[in-house]
Amino acid sequence: MLVGLVRPGVFRHITCRNSVYPRSNVTRYPVPDKFVFWTVNYEGYSPPCYTAGHIGGQSWADEPLPSEKNQPHWNHNDDIVNRVSFHGEYQIKDGLPQNPIGRTGLCGRGLLGRWGPNHAADPIVTRWKRDDKAEFVWHKTSGKKILQMVAIQRSDNKLWAIPGGMVDPGENVSVTLKREFTEEALNFADKGNMVEQFFKEGGVHVYSGYVDDFRNTDNAWMETTALNFHDEEGTKVGQLQLNAGDDATNVRWTDVDANLKLHANHADILQEVVAMRNAHW
Repeated sequence: MLVGLVRPGVFRHITCRNSVYPRSNVTRYPVPDKFVFWTVNYEGYSPPCYTAGHIGGQSWADEPLPSEKNQPHWNHNDDIVNRVSFHGEYQIKDGLPQNPIGRTGLCGRGLLGRWGPNHAADPIVTRWKRDDKAEFVWHKTSGKKILQMVAIQRSDNKLWAIPGGMVDPGENVSVTLKREFTEEALNFADKGNMVEQFFKEGGVHVYSGYVDDFRNTDNAWMETTALNFHDEEGTKVGQLQLNAGDDATNVRWTDVDANLKLHANHADILQEVVAMRNAHW
């Protein structure tokens, strides 16, 4: 599983370093590759702290700073907020969780609601590419069938991505997967029981772990659970008319290959699906 490749002390995040933080004028403190891991001494490391003002008071967000009266249950799931990381127990320093992958050049929460892990769910909905006679399309070079996925174009950074979203407090991930696909790729359109049944049949687990998201900070980061829901015959969701939701600029069925540029480390997650389906890459 991909989780074996994305683990503390081995994987170096890229997207969340050495840049201006999104929707702000805050510049991250430079973090060269050799200083990403906390185990390496970085003398003089002094990242700015930033938490977006609009987060304050939101029902889905933590308090500005933990206090004795409001002490989160770090590394636990209290059935309201899941603060467990897929990568094991994370460290608490100066009363705040420490990003298990390493330094990002920014402390605080940025645009994220929770201190520590912020859990999301990503439904990778796929079908086989077919011609106008409903025959499989085979790639001329690899000789393998071409896989297509439902991809949304994010409104925040304009990159194409898996149509996922945040897991609500106390919500089962399976519910999140169906809800986010409906919101992001169908724009709440009523498709009868077909979508309900398609997701009820279950997906294949692909990945659970850290996401190299541009919003990550030293104290708050994204983690996701990704499942592949495959329409083998192309007669279920493969026939749906897609409609972009509020958080997406566009949505489409897109061919999957090594040249596809996606948000965060979504391409790495998708490559696991390609290998599992023995599709062209």
